Amino acid sequence: MAIEHATFGAGCFWGVEARFAEMPGVIDTATGYAGGGLEHPTYKDVCSDHSGHAEVVDVTFDPSRISFDTLLDAFFAMHDPTQVNRQGPDWGSQYRSVIFAHSDDQLWQARAKIAELNATGAYRKPIATQVMPACAFWKAEEFHQRYLEKRGMVSCQI
Repeated sequence: MAIEHATFGAGCFWGVEARFAEMPGVIDTATGYAGGGLEHPTYKDVCSDHSGHAEVVDVTFDPSRISFDTLLDAFFAMHDPTQVNRQGPDWGSQYRSVIFAHSDDQLWQARAKIAELNATGAYRKPIATQVMPACAFWKAEEFHQRYLEKRGMVSCQI
């Protein structure tokens, strides 16, 4: 079985992880940090809004069971991609909408999806989601892994 990774930032990572984890074809998820310059950041570092990192979810998936395009559709449906550096009550660059592409194909697909959504007027404002090549992924503290599941919750209150 071939596996691939996709990394998405869509605000607070707890709810994003829970939504991706329930999708058939997703093998594993991990919350973490990406996009900044600080090595081995902590949640406190990232929440300071000075590390440059975004809260992200790394999704391990089986492309024979679920496509990257389907993951993109889910990503855009689970947050407001027109907001800059915020989602709901959470604000700061760590909550930015971002896709870290793990291949040229993912990069192309993500940019094409944004162009398609903007062209169809799916949102009232232009999409602000950043698309960039994958970089170092720093796994979040164990406390943040499967956070909602561990607490018997199915979603955040956003």
